[in-house]
Formats: sequence, C-alpha cells, structure tokens
Amino acid sequence: MTGVSLRHRGGEHLALPGGLDALRAGHTGGLPLLAPWANRLSQWSYRAAGVSVDLTGQPLGVDDNGLPIHGFLVGKPGWTVDRLTTRGDAARLRVSLEVDAPAFPFPHRIEVTVVATEAQLRVDTTVVPTGRRSVPIALGWHPYLRLPGAPRSQWRLRLPARRHLELDPGGIPTGDSAPEGAEADVIGNRTFDDGYAVGRDRRFAIEHEGGRSLELRCGAGYPFAQVWVPRGRPFVALEPMAAPTNALVDRKAPVVSRVTPSPRRSP
Repeated sequence: MTGVSLRHRGGEHLALPGGLDALRAGHTGGLPLLAPWANRLSQWSYRAAGVSVDLTGQPLGVDDNGLPIHGFLVGKPGWTVDRLTTRGDAARLRVSLEVDAPAFPFPHRIEVTVVATEAQLRVDTTVVPTGRRSVPIALGWHPYLRLPGAPRSQWRLRLPARRHLELDPGGIPTGDSAPEGAEADVIGNRTFDDGYAVGRDRRFAIEHEGGRSLELRCGAGYPFAQVWVPRGRPFVALEPMAAPTNALVDRKAPVVSRVTPSPRRSP
C-alpha cells in the first residue's frame, strides 16, 4: 500500500528512490504505510497486549545497526480494492488487508481510505481487530516529499511547537525530551533524523520562494512524528506515527480491543 506519484500542476511531489523495483524489494519510497510498526525496534523480541513475540529468524527489514525496522508490509501484495469511485472533483479509493503473522500475532484488518481532490490528498487508516486478541497500534506513514522547481537546500521546513525526543546512538528514545518552539527555517545544509511528540498543532510543511508549498497535517491518531532529512538526498520525510519509536518493546503502544456486539433481548 504505497503511493508512487503525487502530481499537482505538472509538478511531482513524491520521491521514489530506486523506483518500483526498490519498493517491491521492501525498501521505502513514495508514500508507504509502515505496519504493524513504524521505525525501528531496539531488539528482536517484544511483549505487547499480554503476548510475547520472538522475531528471531523472521524475514524483516533491518536498519544500519541490524535492528528490525518498518514492520513487514512494505511492497507486499494482498490488498483488496473494496471501493473505487469518483464524485465531482474527488476520487475515492478504499482498500483493506488482513494481517496475522508470526512477527505480529494479533489478527486484524487494516482499512485505508484515500480521497484525492485538486490540491489535497486525505488518507484515513483504520485497524479492526478480527480475533480475540487486542491489537497494539504502532503503525505510521513515511511520505518522501519534494518540491519541484528548487533544490532542497532552498526549501523552508516548517515545524510546529513540539517535544524533541532524546534518542540514543541507535535511534531509540531514551525517555527524555525537551520542548521546542514552532519554526520555519531554510533547510540549507541541515540534516534531521529526529522524533517528536506533537501537541494540538500537528502541521508540518515544506515551502520555497517560488510559491510552491506542501503541508502535512497529522490527525488525532498520530501524536508522534519523525522528521528525516538525510544528507545529499532531494526529499524530506515527514512521518506521522501512532506511537513513538520502539513502542512495542517499551509497551507504549495504544491497544485496540475487539468490540463484541451485545446480544439482542427478546421483547
């Protein structure tokens, strides 16, 4: 479930490093859903929602330190198109995927609804438990964003007031954080690989003097975000996250329980 193009007025606003072949091989690019967890875990096991999970031997992507990263759905087939319609100036796509795997033994269905209009793309993501187990929620999105017409060094990065999560050398939150005020500064030579807890204002943006801008708004289900601006790459990743990095190991992931309908009473 990955968006591969986001064009507006002739300009492409998604970056797809490595193209479709890289995506099919499990590498991130474009607009990918990261599930069942976003970002990395600090170890190859976790305990969540009362269940212990051993990831040893599972075919998972790893980061530069050999830690499991970004779940296991990137580039995977199996999504069902439940609805595809147009109405007025809007196109709507609804898709779903059943998930139950040794690396995440919490049966559930992911439902994604995408609505595209002239200048806006809205993505709604729903997790529906399908078994008796509650489902920990640690997913996120990882849009690779770009502004055509100007080099990245000239883009202005706009960030809301937030708490900067302190990370250890492996990119894992230490538990400490510090407040940072809103800012809108030119990227220049700066790089980022930073995690944040966000408040009521959850708007991130990239802008440049030529008049182009792209704003990402995190919904209520995304109280965390990662900002990744790697050295020498022509994109910025502004990543909404439902839980902080390593939430499955730290047991900080919110949990969704299955709703059981109440039995009908006879009149």
